[in-house]
Amino acid sequence: MRHIMVLNAKGGSGKTTIATNLASYYASQGKQVLLADYDPQGSSLDWLKARSKGRPHIQGVAAWKGTMRPARNTEIVIMDPPAAVHGRDLANLLRKAETILIPVLPSPIDMRAAAAFVETVKGSARVTKKQAKIALVANRVREYTNIYHELEAFLGKLKVPVVGHLRDSMNYIRAAERGLGIFELGPAASQIDREQWQSVIRWLNSKRSRP
Repeated sequence: MRHIMVLNAKGGSGKTTIATNLASYYASQGKQVLLADYDPQGSSLDWLKARSKGRPHIQGVAAWKGTMRPARNTEIVIMDPPAAVHGRDLANLLRKAETILIPVLPSPIDMRAAAAFVETVKGSARVTKKQAKIALVANRVREYTNIYHELEAFLGKLKVPVVGHLRDSMNYIRAAERGLGIFELGPAASQIDREQWQSVIRWLNSKRSRP
């Protein structure tokens, strides 16, 4: 069973958007997927409630309530933790993951917060013992802006693989309203976003993303 966590201690980084899109992608590929929401706000589960029963099934669990019990045939577990998680709570969460994606937004505040958080995750026992792999995703980017180039330079200094650049797109809002992911929208309207996800998917499906 594969365990993928989308993690950032700062709120508003797009964790839930990335987690739900990963869940819908793997479900659309015929995988048995569990979406584990560790945030009492329940944003991932709200997304799941909006999902049509005609779409590939995704099991949802309010993981913040206690022990998570995946269905026996579960192949992929996508975990969406809360923001502002540190210390022992962070260490406990990291023990559950084999692959950790950290989304970073192109803003000075988010980049400063990400720098400290990435170093914390890199120094965790889970990562230093090579029991988990981490990677960064530049999220809600707008190319050809000054802050985009600043983000690129910043990410390059963190010495962590940058596996994707996802643009700031209304497609994510449209998809979320219907409990869908980018790969479930019409191909013509979502082509650019689908293409941007390919590098993330390739990394996740490669041995480089696994301990």
